Amino acid sequence: MRALLLLLGVGVPLPLLAQTGQPAAAAASNIGSASLAGQLSQLALGLLVVVGLIFALGWLLRRVGPMAGQGGQHIRLLSSLPLGPRDRLLLVDVGGTQMLLGASPGRINTLHVFEQPVADIGQATAGNSDFARKLQAMLKRDQTP
Repeated sequence: MRALLLLLGVGVPLPLLAQTGQPAAAAASNIGSASLAGQLSQLALGLLVVVGLIFALGWLLRRVGPMAGQGGQHIRLLSSLPLGPRDRLLLVDVGGTQMLLGASPGRINTLHVFEQPVADIGQATAGNSDFARKLQAMLKRDQTP
């Protein structure tokens, strides 16, 4: 009768089951696998939360961070012309004065300061490329009901 109670685990304390070997080991392995699955799911959920926070903070910094206030700047890039893989000509407007700059790695030279504006600032900021015009037209078309 006692052997039957040991096999069923009824009324026998857990330390006594541990002495017998088999039923306690099976019970411990079931408990261990359940807790391992719970720990792994908790770890995965925590990892997803941390990665989500990283992406959310990155998005927030782009929206609110130091790069967000570009609308009121006094320095504007009007045009850029690449001369080679690392050198380029830049037409820059600084407080209403337009300058032609030569930019290369580690160095920027003023080539010419124009007395009269050579490029329209409104057209340069609106984007004078064909792609920019098509994109603006598509956005306006999508916004109208």
